[in-house]
Amino acid sequence: MLYAGPFVETKTLLANGNGGAQPCSEPPAEIPQGGWAWIDVFATEDDTRELLRFTHQFHLDQIAVRDAIDDIDLPKIDDFGHHLLIVLHGLRDDKVATYEIDCFLTKQHLITVRNVESPALEALWAQAQRRPEIARVGVDELAALLADMLTRRLLSVLDAFDERVEGLIQKALQADGALLEDLTAVRTDLAAVRRVVHPQRETLDLLRHSNSDLIGDAGRRRFSDVFDVASRTAQGLDEARSALAETLDAYRGAEARQATEVTKVLTVYAAIMLPLSLVAGIFGMNFVNLPLLDDRWGWVVVSAVMAVIAFVSLGVFISLGWVKRPSGRRTGQTLGRGLLEATRAPAHIVGAMFEMSTMPLRKTGELLSRRDDEELSPEHPAES
Repeated sequence: MLYAGPFVETKTLLANGNGGAQPCSEPPAEIPQGGWAWIDVFATEDDTRELLRFTHQFHLDQIAVRDAIDDIDLPKIDDFGHHLLIVLHGLRDDKVATYEIDCFLTKQHLITVRNVESPALEALWAQAQRRPEIARVGVDELAALLADMLTRRLLSVLDAFDERVEGLIQKALQADGALLEDLTAVRTDLAAVRRVVHPQRETLDLLRHSNSDLIGDAGRRRFSDVFDVASRTAQGLDEARSALAETLDAYRGAEARQATEVTKVLTVYAAIMLPLSLVAGIFGMNFVNLPLLDDRWGWVVVSAVMAVIAFVSLGVFISLGWVKRPSGRRTGQTLGRGLLEATRAPAHIVGAMFEMSTMPLRKTGELLSRRDDEELSPEHPAES
């Protein structure tokens, strides 16, 4: 139940310790033995003063509360003795970007502060009301379950990358000019997630080895499971980064191979035409004593010599293996394509640079949106 409190928008979920969890209209004055209260606060920078007043009753560190909405922090953990601050990041729904959730953990309270919608948080909130095993866990385990939901959504980026990598490889082998734009978009998206995954893994590592009285053995075990998920995510992102570099190398190799083929065609063309141009140049000189100049069939003889030179040159290149023994039609097509690509190459380069500098780089968000329902399924917390 979402309500507008006296200062900020909050909602409260109360677990009674017997496997039941129900939303409350306001934070309870007393919490049943073995139960907990989860208070979710939605606040922006304009709500700083109200948020400080609201959290004062829980004796939270005021600087940490202020930073929760005024600053953007990477994942971390701060131990204030009677409460912990755990900063976690999750994956947004509308684009490949992360958002911050500040979790304040006390003996019986989990207070989450955020300024954006959180699909992972909403999924766990709903599951806690439907599944008694979640309502029976301690508040430290509840925080671990939330960390698990957030981290698994970060892991879904790798699934989206796996769907795109085959297409990227095919484009690379074909030296498709559109690869540069797609590759840059994927690399940017991976970098945005990788920037927070490594700090989140370090935070979870500290939590699973924490000596705080607020985290019990069961909580540490759950945080250890989430640490494994974060480690797989970090390792997968590193491997994806290497795969992108290899794909770019494959593209450069395919592009160089195509350029070599074009150069080879131009070389064959130039080598055949050079002696013919020499013959034509000699007989084009204005001297009266040139041989066959006054002969009626002189031009036929010279043309025949030029044809013989052309065929002999082509035969030499075929014997060297520079060109295959194609039909005349295929030879013309190959030569025409080589000349066309040679004349269009500068335009391709300039066009690719312009498109990379002007077009948006976000294309993998659509792939991730198809996985929202799967990643928010109730099986994940149970597996933790």
